[in-house]
Amino acid sequence: MTLYDLSAPLPEGGTRSMADYRGKVLLIVNTASKCGFTPQYAELEALYRDYKDRGFEVLAFPCNQFGAQEPGDADEIANFCSLTYDVTFPVMAKIDVNGSNADPIFKHLKREKTGLIGSGIKWNFTKFLVDRSGKVVSRHAPTTKPEQLRAEIEALLD
Repeated sequence: MTLYDLSAPLPEGGTRSMADYRGKVLLIVNTASKCGFTPQYAELEALYRDYKDRGFEVLAFPCNQFGAQEPGDADEIANFCSLTYDVTFPVMAKIDVNGSNADPIFKHLKREKTGLIGSGIKWNFTKFLVDRSGKVVSRHAPTTKPEQLRAEIEALLD
């Protein structure tokens, strides 16, 4: 199974096939609106705006599993992202990233790139970088600022 065999849940219902992103460099992030790392939305948006015309996508997956820091519904999350950080990249439906109800996309990402202390996601704003062929090339901790990924993203885009 590849990433392209999976689908992302959309906030308005339904799903979007990950195959729609074939040929693009992806930065997939589990996000939250009330987290100390939430200002990373601004850096994620900056990367998206700088590289989207070169085949780069940021995909945000809101998650409420860490400190209940994403309590809102789909409309509240969308309004927060838009009004607070002017987010224009896709924000998917709220999901679980760990446990028996973990979204299949995050199950796949965690299988491909485990963290320092196992495969589980430890907190909000864990980042996975995926190359144009759908291979998960790196995993970054919440403390890694999106801006620090710029050189790695550029290398994958070239």
